[in-house]
Amino acid sequence: MNAWVFLGIAIVLEVTGTFLLKLSNGFEKWQWGVLSILCYSACFWMLAPAMKVIPVGIVYAIWSGVGIVAISIIGIFAFDERLSALQFAFIGMILIGAVGLNLTVQH
Repeated sequence: MNAWVFLGIAIVLEVTGTFLLKLSNGFEKWQWGVLSILCYSACFWMLAPAMKVIPVGIVYAIWSGVGIVAISIIGIFAFDERLSALQFAFIGMILIGAVGLNLTVQH
């Protein structure tokens, strides 16, 4: 499987794990917390093969950057969280950085 596919799956698992962690309400709802831990564990299993091919700094920057953007959007729609215009601007810069890194790596 392509390293970029592994990275994409890792991002989805990390975002899902973060969403489930929020649902756990600080592990008060332990079932969501356990599912979150499982998602994070699977996420790292997917990150490992991506790092064999793509430089670790690029993998981590894209993984965390896209994750930040995705979970911020989910937080707005699923949890009615509010972000200021400045916060949106900084999140946008993170997304620009992740896309820029992706564009500079040979696929």
